[in-house]
Amino acid sequence: MAVERKKTPLSREEIEDLKADLMLADSLTRIENTLMVLSGKGGVGKSTVAVNLAVALAASDRSVGLLDIDIHGPSVPLMLKLEGSRVSSVNERGLIPVRYNDNLKVMSIEFILKDQVDEAVIWRGPMKHRMIRQFVAEVDWGDLDFLIVDAPPGTGDEPLSICQMAPPRSQAIIVTTPQKVALKDVKKSIRFCKDLGMPVFGIVENMSGFVCPNCGAYHSLFSEGGGEMLALEQGFKFLGRIPLDPKLVSASDMGRPFVLEYPASPTTRAFDDMVAAVLTLSAPRLKKH
Repeated sequence: MAVERKKTPLSREEIEDLKADLMLADSLTRIENTLMVLSGKGGVGKSTVAVNLAVALAASDRSVGLLDIDIHGPSVPLMLKLEGSRVSSVNERGLIPVRYNDNLKVMSIEFILKDQVDEAVIWRGPMKHRMIRQFVAEVDWGDLDFLIVDAPPGTGDEPLSICQMAPPRSQAIIVTTPQKVALKDVKKSIRFCKDLGMPVFGIVENMSGFVCPNCGAYHSLFSEGGGEMLALEQGFKFLGRIPLDPKLVSASDMGRPFVLEYPASPTTRAFDDMVAAVLTLSAPRLKKH
């Protein structure tokens, strides 16, 4: 005669994890496309690409969420002039993200810190994983055409967490600069995506040359073409070369997205080519009358 075993009741933490997983699954069904903006190393302009991509998609009448998962050094609030904004409102689905405009919602750990200027986040991997899951599952993103995720550089806890919980319609955009030292680290990001089964949508070569703001002449400051060669070698889309523009730095520091401030710039035209490729993933939304 079989002996019936008593079921061990779930702990409070296990119950909370189960609830979070259910909320995560529900939230992910409302996001049509998720794009992880990744880089193999810091200093390649990954956040600049993520912010301007999100703003340009929103300007193309897409419903967009921008999620900054850099727990230790978030930069999205500064680049969108949202410093000082706080997430304090909640509804039945959780936290309400900060609105940049009618089509763009933003979430960052900076919005929930008590001291947004000086507070350091000293967390190990499990705490960061829980926070990132909360950012996706317990934030009321609503129905999104695109969720753009700005991840810190490398292949550590934050990129790993978001890639593991991402829905099937998720892809990576990998940002590099032309130099060999950047391309070497980008190959690690590509291997990271392959190991996790994350499709790579394409590669962007940022800081690719310099267009003089006075005469419009193009100058090759570093080597160029490395990103395109890598995309060709790996069989990925090459999403274009984004030239360096001094105004890009000042616009970011002032919280004014470059693609809106300087629509005629060669740098913005390069962003436009990348945005056009991304827009093929989503049809325009039907307007409600």
